[in-house]
Formats: sequence, structure tokens, C-alpha cells
Amino acid sequence: MKKRTSHYSLSTNHYVIIALGGSIIAPNGLNVPFLKKFRSFIIRHLKSGKRFIIVTGGGTIARHYQNAVSKLVRINQEDKDWIGIHSTRLNAHLLRTVFAKESYPVVLDDPHKTLREKSRKNLIVASGWRPGWSTDYIALLLAKRFHAKRVIMAGHPDFVYTKDHNQYKNAQPIKQITWRRYQKLIAQRWTPGMKVPVDPVAARFAKKFRIEAIVMRGTNLKNFENVITNKPFRGTRIL
Repeated sequence: MKKRTSHYSLSTNHYVIIALGGSIIAPNGLNVPFLKKFRSFIIRHLKSGKRFIIVTGGGTIARHYQNAVSKLVRINQEDKDWIGIHSTRLNAHLLRTVFAKESYPVVLDDPHKTLREKSRKNLIVASGWRPGWSTDYIALLLAKRFHAKRVIMAGHPDFVYTKDHNQYKNAQPIKQITWRRYQKLIAQRWTPGMKVPVDPVAARFAKKFRIEAIVMRGTNLKNFENVITNKPFRGTRIL
């Protein structure tokens, strides 16, 4: 297949907002080799003057817990969501510890929480907040709060596809798509553990406030570099 690339401009005055998929952090146990490389990658860009907010997903850990409890008792959607939220917080605390010297000292577990100016850093690690959406939505809330124009959705898929590429061989990758068209590709109701590049609540928010999203594979750090440095990249731009 022909390589698909795109690009976007990034203001150095704003935070780079990254929604880092939980299944990237811990696909089947912690991905220590990736975390080591990711740490070096982020620190290098911090030294060059960039600022980051990294929002961690729950991913595989959340789904393991949600599936396990579902086999034990009848569980409602809210409790299932809370399990996912606490999984994102576990991943966030892990990442904040990995960046102990570089990051704001407390995980931002509420996107509206006031930050202490004396402790302000160029790296903030954030987690899930309340039931009803994924950390995609939190990343977009933070983008609006900190006046960032875009969010990098760094998960498993390389692109947004015309249909589920894990089930359909004829699914086609999409280089660029509007939020309106994207919404037609996914279910409109959020369910805990939902597997979509950007959740439906987040998609509605992004459309309303005209925030772009870049969907890309989070483990491809060379491609990550291209996104951050405004070079052609492999992924989908949603706007």
C-alpha cells in the first residue's frame, strides 16, 4: 500500500496535547522498552523548549478489570466506567513517576483543577475524571483550556479507517476527514471500553469548538517526531 502522509503546523507557545492510549503503555504487561524510549523522546523535546500535556488512557488494564468483574457480578455502566477511570489514574501515576524530575508533581485528575504556579512545569500528566466519556474527551477539554488547536491521539490504529480494519480486509485508511463525517463512522453513544480512535463525546466537543485531532500509532516514535516537528506524517487528520 502506498504510504500516506500529512502535516500540520504547531505553535511553540502552546502545550502539545497527547492522548496516550493505555494499551500503548501496557498492551500485555507494562511496555518497558517503549516507555524508556518515550521518556527520552519527551525529555529531548522538553529541552528544546516544547511543552506537553500527556493524558493516559486505561486500555488493556481497564478492560481486564471490567471483564473480570462482569463475570463475578452484574455491573452497571457507571461502575464499569469508574474502573476504567482508576485504571487511567494508575497509568498516569506510572508516567508521572517516570518523569518525576520533569513533570508537574501531581497527576491532573480533574481537567478544571487549578495548577499551583510555583510547581508549574512544561510537562503535565493527566488522567480520567468522571464517567461518561474516555480520556479522549479529557485531552480535548485540556486543549480548550490551554488554547491548543490540536490533540494527538496516540493509540493503536495508524489511521481512521472507513470501517473496522480488524474485521474487514477492505477497510481503507483515511488521510483527512471532517468531524461530521467521522461521527457517521462510529456509534454515537459512549460505552465503557469502547474501541474507537476518538470517542463520540469527544468528537462532538471537538466539532463544536473546532479542535483538530491527529490519529496515529503511538509506538511509532519516528512518526511521532514528524508530527511534533511539523513534517509529513503517517496518520489521519480530523478537523
